[in-house]
Amino acid sequence: MSYVSLTPTRGEVPRDTLVRWLNEYLNVGAFKDPSLNGLQIEGTGTVRRVAVAVDSSLKTIQHAADSGADLLITHHGLFWGDPLALSGPHRERVRTALMADLNLYVSHIPLDAHPVVGNNAMIAQALTLQNTEPFGEWADGKIGIAGELPFEQSLQDFADRVQKLTGEICLVHGGGRSPTVRRLGVLSGSGAGSIAEAAAMGLDTLLTGEPEHKHFHDAFEYGVNVIYAGHYETEVFGVRALAARLEDEFGLAWQFLHHPTGL
Repeated sequence: MSYVSLTPTRGEVPRDTLVRWLNEYLNVGAFKDPSLNGLQIEGTGTVRRVAVAVDSSLKTIQHAADSGADLLITHHGLFWGDPLALSGPHRERVRTALMADLNLYVSHIPLDAHPVVGNNAMIAQALTLQNTEPFGEWADGKIGIAGELPFEQSLQDFADRVQKLTGEICLVHGGGRSPTVRRLGVLSGSGAGSIAEAAAMGLDTLLTGEPEHKHFHDAFEYGVNVIYAGHYETEVFGVRALAARLEDEFGLAWQFLHHPTGL
């Protein structure tokens, strides 16, 4: 049964109501993920203002606290499966959130994979991909999107288009058998390992975030163009789209905290 939120006051939501809605909307239990998805730090019981960001760094958490946010939603959280001592920088991140009574909610793979507000869905929409299908194997499913551009573009023209979209200077590996782009796979973040999958699907180009040395030769040996647009810059889309969805659903004010890594 679909969860229906009942908010007594528009723009003011009980934390637990919001967390239940997020968990269901993002389908957080459907993904095998090293990230501890969901509410990682419990803060104030009422949410009026939301901040969203890619990373849960100390700078981001402090920025959220200083901005008066009650809830910070990030793509990369603080807990990744293994126990981690509350010492050093990790202690400072947690302490800063607790001192500010700030809730921290994290959505990693669920936000990459979401068909409406996901990183890959938003990039595909911005690039006007058509005839889309699942792409990018993760565990027992796919979290990316493949599709066709409305018209063929040169690799350089397409890379320039991506650069305007992300604001990041792209690294281009022209390994494709053709110097043009028409059939494209989109996989935000660390998607270099999907070059072989792109080739098997007949895609001429893969758009992803960051390169990996062990996959450098794959582009040229499998005959696939690869555009690396930045791990950070390919993952700003989901948190912003999710925040806009919360504004529509609950009337919550929100802001995006931009702390780029250059990677």
